[in-house]
Formats: sequence, structure tokens, C-alpha cells
Amino acid sequence: MTHADTVIADTRRWLERAVIGLNLCPFAKAPHVKGQIHYAVCDSRDPQDLLAALHAELQALADTEPERRETTLLMAPHLFEDFLDFNDFLDAADAVLAELDLEGVLQIAPFHPRFQFAGSDAGDITNASNRAPWPTLHLIREDSIDRAVDAFPEAETIYEANMATLERLGHAGWAALDVGPSAEGAEPAA
Repeated sequence: MTHADTVIADTRRWLERAVIGLNLCPFAKAPHVKGQIHYAVCDSRDPQDLLAALHAELQALADTEPERRETTLLMAPHLFEDFLDFNDFLDAADAVLAELDLEGVLQIAPFHPRFQFAGSDAGDITNASNRAPWPTLHLIREDSIDRAVDAFPEAETIYEANMATLERLGHAGWAALDVGPSAEGAEPAA
């Protein structure tokens, strides 16, 4: 198994056990079951290479029918060990979206092993709702979000439900899910 295969396996495990298993995103199960999630790994240690990969993945998602590819998860296992560096990178990621004239068509959602909501403590369990095993850019179709909101009219309650779920689960429960990077994939970020 290559390092990229391990990163993808770790991400799938996180998706199945945390995102779908805890129902953190009620819209994730259908594309997962239908095989409509594309997984991509940028194994570079250069943020410019991640921007190039993001450019390619955004364009590929826009050019592919939703029935074949609903969404994309782009992982960068060798970049952004520090969450604030990752957070700063999101401006450059959004600039790629604008450059491709895909604002309003696609959006980018961030996930990171040390994700921290503004105003929260680093150890707050509710940060786990956006914690993935690797720095990850989730490329989402705006139409998918609109359909999901139509199907789930009280979508704003998802955030509150997630916080309550994670608080009930606690740190020990989150750790028991075993959704971090596997030992084979745990190479330090640059």
C-alpha cells in the first residue's frame, strides 16, 4: 500500500466512523454509498503544488457529472502541521476558486487534525466536528448544498446537534473511534 493509499484509507475510516457514523453531516452517506466521492492526495511538501492540485481537482469536479462525482476530498498529508498556517492557506485556495470563475458553483470546506473554531479552546471537543486525520480541502457543489438544505429545511440545527453529540461523546469517545492517521501514514508534516 502506498502512502497515498494509506491517507485515503484513513480519510475513509474517518468519514465512515465520525462523519457518517456520528451523523455529523447527514448529507455524506448517500454520495459515500453511491461511490460519488473522489479522493485525491497531494503528496508534495510545497503549498504551490497543493494549489496546482486544487486547481486541477476543482476543474475536474466542475467538469464531471454529479452522478459520477458528487464531491472531492483533497488531502495534503505533508503540509500544514500547524492549523493556523492551514487556515491562512484558505485565502489562496479561495483565490483559485475565483480564478476558475467557480464561485457560486463550488465551495471549499476545511478539515484539519487540529481544527479550532474561532473563540474556542484548542482542547474543546466540539472542534472535532471539523477534525480529519489529514489537512483536507472538501470541494462541494453549491447545487448539492441547496438540495440538501431543501431536503433538510432546518439545516442550521446540524451545527448545534453536532456540538451536543461531541459533548456527549467526550474526548475518550472520540479517541475510541480511532479516526486519526494510521501508523503507516503518520509521516510528519513539513
